[in-house]
Amino acid sequence: MAFYTALTGLSGAQTDMSTIANNIANVGTTGFKRSRVAFGDIFAVSPLSNPNRVVGSGTTVRAITQQFGQGATETSTSALDLTIAGQGFFVVKSGPGGTQTHFTRNGAFGVNADRNIVDAQGRQLQLFTTTENGAVLNTGLDATVNAILPLASGVPVPTTAINISTNLPADAPIIANSPIYTPLNPYVFDRDNAATFNASTSTTVFDNLGNPLAATIYYVRDTVADVVDPFHRWTARVFVGDTELTVGGTPGLPMEFDAAGVLTAPVAPFAFDPITSPGSTAPLALNVDHGTATTQQAQPFSVAVIEQDGVPAGQLESVSIDAAGLLRASFSNGEVQVLGKVALANFSNPQGLKQTGDASWVVTPQSGEAITGEAGRNGIGTLLSGNLERSNVDLTTELVNLIAAQRNFQAAAKSIETDNQLMQTIINLRS
Repeated sequence: MAFYTALTGLSGAQTDMSTIANNIANVGTTGFKRSRVAFGDIFAVSPLSNPNRVVGSGTTVRAITQQFGQGATETSTSALDLTIAGQGFFVVKSGPGGTQTHFTRNGAFGVNADRNIVDAQGRQLQLFTTTENGAVLNTGLDATVNAILPLASGVPVPTTAINISTNLPADAPIIANSPIYTPLNPYVFDRDNAATFNASTSTTVFDNLGNPLAATIYYVRDTVADVVDPFHRWTARVFVGDTELTVGGTPGLPMEFDAAGVLTAPVAPFAFDPITSPGSTAPLALNVDHGTATTQQAQPFSVAVIEQDGVPAGQLESVSIDAAGLLRASFSNGEVQVLGKVALANFSNPQGLKQTGDASWVVTPQSGEAITGEAGRNGIGTLLSGNLERSNVDLTTELVNLIAAQRNFQAAAKSIETDNQLMQTIINLRS
């Protein structure tokens, strides 16, 4: 009988060492929770046994319990690295239609090719849907949605007007009168030849799909005021991409200034015929308005204002997650979208959860059903963005425990050896 009693101690010590070794092996695993072996003694008692003379039958492993104490936090550079400061678990789903639900303390999340926020195993982080103000609509586990980062935001608005204020130099030459141009070599405007225009400026406009297009305005001086014609005349040649804007097939926006350099024409926005740019699905009709601030003065060419009224679809620039789990996305057009609130869960008995690896668990009858909720409410901890929870294994403690488990193993082995020697002595007496 003593053999089997000692054997239970040997087996228990081996289980203890294996558990401690697993804790030590995962000292660097993000979100890992150490385990502890709970032992119980064995007594075989019958109704007729004398309670004062019952001898124990050894030990047994009653449970290997998980210790859900908080691990240390480690700062990271990713806003999608999350730590729960307190109780709770992240909710992640996998499988067809998200049918498999797991709960994890490993908050190292990233983005996959489909823009889903996922963990290292590709399981999708779950969000509670919210209003634009961040109020949660439903905290039920079945009501969660996948966390997806959009690439763009907003509806693009095509450009309809370019407003510009500039100064054209009063001493600019009339290029067409240059000696280099002769009847055999007449003046022809060429946007690729800087000798055929006096000045230029550009801006970016947008088609109906939000595609950016370069709009360039070239200024060409035509005449200088004299007795016959008291106005200084210029022509503005406008290009969108490689297409020149025209009115009835005639290119150019005529401009005239009086002797004081005040713009006298056009006095209203100048409307060009619509064009269809490559990649767009609707014509682009532009008005160019030089306003009243455009002048011709004895100063170098300068642009005081150049603006347009088109708006592209905003491109994703950054994401943020606050302590309450609210996920926001910021876009290049200045828009900020609330995508949802990170779903968290807690359990009546977390130690009853079944481990599935990678600091993840699934529900069991012992754990009870998940109690979902928002960060910072109903006993669930708050979130720390840009942080990761390290393993809660204390290496010094585990090494001390390992030495104690080793001694227990050696003692049980010594007990078996002693029982064997006694049995051998008894056998030798009979022989």
